[in-house]
Amino acid sequence: MPLTPIVVTVGEPAGIGPDCILLAWKHRPEAFEKTCVCAPAAWLAERAALLGMSPGAAPPLVDVDGPEAAPGAIACWNPGVEPGQVAPGQPSSATAPAVIGCIEAAARACMDGRAAAMVTGPIDKSVLRDAGFDFPGHTEFLAHLTGVPRVVMMLASDALRVALVTTHMALRDVPGALDGQGVLETLLITARELARRFGIERPRLALCALNPHGGEAGHFGDEEIRVLAPAARRAREAGLDVTGPLPADSLFAAGRREAFDAIVCCYHDQALIPLKALSFGDAVNITLGLPFVRASVDHGTAPERAGTGEVSYSSLVAALEMARAMRSRQAEKPS
Repeated sequence: MPLTPIVVTVGEPAGIGPDCILLAWKHRPEAFEKTCVCAPAAWLAERAALLGMSPGAAPPLVDVDGPEAAPGAIACWNPGVEPGQVAPGQPSSATAPAVIGCIEAAARACMDGRAAAMVTGPIDKSVLRDAGFDFPGHTEFLAHLTGVPRVVMMLASDALRVALVTTHMALRDVPGALDGQGVLETLLITARELARRFGIERPRLALCALNPHGGEAGHFGDEEIRVLAPAARRAREAGLDVTGPLPADSLFAAGRREAFDAIVCCYHDQALIPLKALSFGDAVNITLGLPFVRASVDHGTAPERAGTGEVSYSSLVAALEMARAMRSRQAEKPS
């Protein structure tokens, strides 16, 4: 049975999302096999002109009515959104409804079986929030659309996989947001998805401590004693291979991290600093627990580089390749 397509969303059109798609297509056109870009074609056409792509160098843009790939072209599907006026380098709330509409349309296409995976470009969260988008980011919005009670944000590269218990919140709010059930569910989802989507039959997980030195037996904080250690114990009782909580300052050292298939972290920067130090530009952001595959780039919108050609498209290519591999495993082992 032929695989259904991957749907790609541009993200913030005033940022480097369009550049990454165009430059990736120019240099790695094979990465776009069986894909469809969910965006107004004008966003890509205007950026191609700004980048100085001649008609022969720019990708042919083909308008389609749904997420169907067009061989030898970038298929652009506008799900009925008004493009708004895009000024490269100047994100505006005028395009926010179109950005949100494209993400929602791509997700619903996956939910309806018209697409098997979505790859998302970077969004400007502050612009969307100012326009009434009541979600911290893609991860939380996709959980809302699918009705899944808990999803897990994971970033993965050849060097490291990190999963997050909490995602986009102020650091001062993290201790209060940690609860045993949430930590347990994060461990369970991460292990299940590593087996289902990555072919790791019995994943080895490490749980990262929240406090310095793992809390020093409660002297530097007691979250390890009250929340993390009991959750890890319950996960082991459920049959998972979980070690921890372990102090973060040594867990990511070479030789230590390599003993685990993924490290589950308590908060955003605890996970993303080591991941990006090792793999920035080559890592992929994945939402675990959705009924479909979602992968994304590991970088932001970088509006100051929009239209300059001074961007790296490597993370987009990595996201497309990972989504394709995960989609294939999904077809082999359906949910």
